Amino acid sequence: MRRRHFVSGLIGTAAAFGLTTAAGPFAAARSATAAFPPGWQPVPVPNGQEAAQLLDVAAAGPELAWAVGEEGRNGSTRGRPLAMAWDGTAWTRTGVNQLAFSGQLHSVAGSSSDAAWAVGTDTSGHGHLLAWDGVTWQEVAYPGYEDTGTELTGVTVAPDGRAWVSGRNSDGQGLLHWNRREWRWCALLPSTATEAPSGVHRTPDGEIWVYGTGVVARWDGAWTELPPPTGFRFGVTGLLACADNDVWLTGYDYGVGGPPGKPPSCVLRHWDGTTWSYVTPPFTVGLLSGITGDDQGRPDRIAGWDFWDQTRAHYLRWDGTAWVSERGPLSTTPVVPNALARIPGTGEYWSVGTTSSSPYPPAQARMEHFGP
Repeated sequence: MRRRHFVSGLIGTAAAFGLTTAAGPFAAARSATAAFPPGWQPVPVPNGQEAAQLLDVAAAGPELAWAVGEEGRNGSTRGRPLAMAWDGTAWTRTGVNQLAFSGQLHSVAGSSSDAAWAVGTDTSGHGHLLAWDGVTWQEVAYPGYEDTGTELTGVTVAPDGRAWVSGRNSDGQGLLHWNRREWRWCALLPSTATEAPSGVHRTPDGEIWVYGTGVVARWDGAWTELPPPTGFRFGVTGLLACADNDVWLTGYDYGVGGPPGKPPSCVLRHWDGTTWSYVTPPFTVGLLSGITGDDQGRPDRIAGWDFWDQTRAHYLRWDGTAWVSERGPLSTTPVVPNALARIPGTGEYWSVGTTSSSPYPPAQARMEHFGP
């Protein structure tokens, strides 16, 4: 699965180093109707049931965005889906009580008020697909919906309304496609990896990529797979495909032994058309939770959680030759970014996450905005 979860097993480790602070709702730094100031700033978010987290965010423009996640979780006990919408003025909760499942929403994408989708997972691990009706989310059926073992992990939407969902059905790994009339599964991935891809990415010129542990592949009516990066079975949290010889992967790796007892290390890999190379980010202990390109699809920003400085997000910005540090605002709580989205045509960004590295109360959803 993706990174979009509380960072399991770390709260005890962080406490051992004296790094944890009391989690709770953060103070609003500005009115929701005020103009966004430059740089990274905290944004007021409606509080949810404690142990809340936002796992993904998507923007169709300055006046329309969505964020999804989970609230009311307690350790390994799943909570309830959480969803919010931005109307250009403020974030508000959107009702999801009509959804007949407990669990989480972990991926969202949209290009307009009538072309947005979200995917989630219930307590049994089964995948759910939701459509935005302009007011709230409504569950829709898809091929394989009733089959055991069906899993949906990520979603992306094109400007014309077509959509793709990564996941797996009872036949194996795959990609689900919405052609604006119906959902259909594409051909199965030829990869021998058994896990579902952890996410899906669409480039500005329309290429579709899936990525995850052991699989990086492009779909254009047939699959073209890249050799997976070597090393430990690290968690893959994001992919940015700039060109056939310029592909970036973000993630985290617990190494030998895994949790508990140690924090993860950051994973940043680059494909040059021949091999995957290790890239050392400005901080190395923690995780990189997502990557986004600019409007032309070139490297732009990465969101990260810095184990040694948990009271502000640690973003990375591409300066044309390397990834450099860009810090979020200081907070009285931990700041754990789970996802990052560029607001099309603006040079602005949304970042979402939570205020604790552990899935227990009193964690609340956290959101930040970047303005140029």
